[in-house]
Amino acid sequence: MSNQLTARREFLKFLATSPYVASLGGVAAYLRKASFAENAQTTQVGSPLMASAAEALNVMEFEEVARRTVPQGHWAFMASGVDDDLTIRANREGYQHFEIRPHRLRGVDKVDMRVDLFGTACNAPIFTCPTGGERSFYSGGEIAVAKAAKARGAVQFLSTATSNSVEDVNAALGRPVWYQLYAPRIWDQCEKILRRIEAAGCTVVTLTVDVEGGRNSETYLRNRPKDLSQCAQCHTVKGDEIIVRDRPMREGLDAITGPKIPLDWAYVDRMRKSWKGKFIIKGIDTREDARLAVDHGVDAILVSNHGGRSSETLRATIESLPEVVAEVKGRVPVFVDGGIRRGSDVFKALALGAKAVGIGRPMLWGLGAFGQAGVDRVLEILQGELRLMMGNVGTK
Repeated sequence: MSNQLTARREFLKFLATSPYVASLGGVAAYLRKASFAENAQTTQVGSPLMASAAEALNVMEFEEVARRTVPQGHWAFMASGVDDDLTIRANREGYQHFEIRPHRLRGVDKVDMRVDLFGTACNAPIFTCPTGGERSFYSGGEIAVAKAAKARGAVQFLSTATSNSVEDVNAALGRPVWYQLYAPRIWDQCEKILRRIEAAGCTVVTLTVDVEGGRNSETYLRNRPKDLSQCAQCHTVKGDEIIVRDRPMREGLDAITGPKIPLDWAYVDRMRKSWKGKFIIKGIDTREDARLAVDHGVDAILVSNHGGRSSETLRATIESLPEVVAEVKGRVPVFVDGGIRRGSDVFKALALGAKAVGIGRPMLWGLGAFGQAGVDRVLEILQGELRLMMGNVGTK
């Protein structure tokens, strides 16, 4: 691995000094063009695709199947990050910076991965992330994810941008989801959503705080369909603007008016008073913010950079995790998402202090490739790999 990283650095230095690469817009632009060219070539002459989810040996094998199945615009939106997409890469490569120190002769004939997450008994500390309108990837959408999460004993996060209602998803899951909230800037709208999910039986709400400044989704804009008329089947298209339809959790909110309020710690305090259940903040990546989150009464922190889709920080969430864990000192649980592709990644995050980890893109790859069966297999693979790792390194 050391030799590979050294060779990669030398290659990038070579690219950085190349006038040809400079003419294409720099190293990042060159790598993006090369990556898409390679994908296009694979599409034409690559190996046969899997015929069923059961054939997958790892979660990465779902990616190419889903890429060829999901509509181009939907795929481009999910696969892209911001700026040069380097934070997406950092999230993945961050796990390669941590080694596992195994211990032997620990008697690990039986490995117990079960964990209780705010009253939900889970088969393993792996949950599905809130990823927006999942019917963009498969007709069953969040309902299909719920059925897979139920079968595998996993917590399901439901996004404010869900394409299925919280009531319908709860029914499919057999228990309440954890609800992710993009904070409405009009307080009455926030209250309306909180009361609706409370009535649906939800006891955990997560406030996402890392996209308030907007995002520079350059790769998505370059790789979405040039002819936007094809998007009219499921979106409203106005010029170059694409407006998503079918967002059931936003029904009835357009008519509510009032003064706009900033998303700040005063907003957090207001939510804390209004919401009686468990309250998580998603998007905390530093010790300073972790300290403030605990001081303002949150029940947990989710270390996240929106899958590299909010801002180009170049900082992997797995590298942010230890300082957040150290700061909270066990007062609240800490979760993490971003870049997890293997059971060994899950193990590293847990060893560094995470209570549980979230998966986003791998879940969407499975969903886009084979629907419920794909998500089920993704969870099965990661749970199986974690079990193997725990047994092999002496962790019961």
